[in-house]
Amino acid sequence: MESGESQQDEGGVDVDTGKTYCGSETLGKPTDAANVSDDHSQQRPPDSRPTDQPTPQSQPHKTTLFVQVKETQWPIIYSPDYNIGFLGLEKLHPFDSGKWGKVFNFLKADGMVSDETIVRPQEATTEDLLVVHTKKYLDSLRENIAVAIPEWSVTVASITEVPPVALLPNPIVQRRVLKPLRTQTGGTILAGKLAMERGWAINIGGGFHHCSSERGGGFCAFADITLAIKFLLDLRMVEKVMIVDLDAHQGNGHERDFMDMRETVFILDMFNRSIYPHDGYAKRGISRKVELDFNTEDGPFLRAVERHLKQALEEFRPDLIVYNAGTDILEGDPLGALSITPEGIVQRDQMVFEIAKNRTKPIPILMVTSGGYQKNNARIIADSILNLKKQRLIQCQEAEEYLKNKAKQSPSQESSVDTGAANANPTSRRSWSSIFGFKK
Repeated sequence: MESGESQQDEGGVDVDTGKTYCGSETLGKPTDAANVSDDHSQQRPPDSRPTDQPTPQSQPHKTTLFVQVKETQWPIIYSPDYNIGFLGLEKLHPFDSGKWGKVFNFLKADGMVSDETIVRPQEATTEDLLVVHTKKYLDSLRENIAVAIPEWSVTVASITEVPPVALLPNPIVQRRVLKPLRTQTGGTILAGKLAMERGWAINIGGGFHHCSSERGGGFCAFADITLAIKFLLDLRMVEKVMIVDLDAHQGNGHERDFMDMRETVFILDMFNRSIYPHDGYAKRGISRKVELDFNTEDGPFLRAVERHLKQALEEFRPDLIVYNAGTDILEGDPLGALSITPEGIVQRDQMVFEIAKNRTKPIPILMVTSGGYQKNNARIIADSILNLKKQRLIQCQEAEEYLKNKAKQSPSQESSVDTGAANANPTSRRSWSSIFGFKK
């Protein structure tokens, strides 16, 4: 497709349900290197729910994921168990499987958090996952269902895009790969509840937006975004939720899951139209679609974020925003293929939080970190969180007082973490017109 043309869905047979769907007309025209369509009027397939879909529960799911959180803890969720390592094979994928720990260490070294002032989540259990996932899918993570060999891990190898994983015994894969992802999923579910209680929450991990109830892909094995929303709906803590997905890739997992719930879940998805996953069927779950060209830069990108998020919030009044803050939009990312600077990412996150907070009735926001495939992503994520604190868009006075008192009691103790770099200079508060002086 030539740059500037609107993406078209050609129709065909959905590979998951076997149902036939028709192609759509060209939607929208290019503006600022982005094509947008408002899909409320678009015809949906007659029934896109998987045949193995879990039966909705009449009572909220009972879980141990909602751990007690002290007032002296930031609603920032992290566990050392987030980080993945499986015999060096993780190096065969560009994803930095230790990114989450690096983000925490940068925040800790800067004095924003400590081990005591962040929230450590629990691993999501099979019962937790079955709130959304089908049993057939979860079973496929334990064995190669095509040949019923429980010892090997073909499905997980496909999801992680690391073929040699298929040759590892499944118990090792469960412990070294899937447990970290289940723990991050538990973190996102917990963060949803904390966001509603505190006004905001950040899971340093999560954002597995390619995973739906019945299939994974793109290093996403569990549908943490869908799960977090489903838990909140079951608890009746929310009635309407908006997903703002600003990762470079289309969030086809949550789009498939919520395709028949558009009055409850509004999806704003802004992504590079020319890269994975090319899921035309899932696009029917998007309420506001913004398709970007290769190498889109800061100015057009930030203008599009501001315009479309504000317009989306005029159309739909959510009780919660789930913000998928992928950093694979960074210039030089081998998979995202966009050209957003580190400063642009910091400004993007600040913009989303400001728009949510500055409403007549501020909207709680849950942020997950999602994709990002370069070694400096962790530094940028940490700098963005520090900037949110500097702008007073996220606050926890009790946690800050706790750290100050602890420092007075032990003035000689300093963080032993070597970050290897000074903080990037977080931008101070200024009008949005001034930031568009970035790359044009």
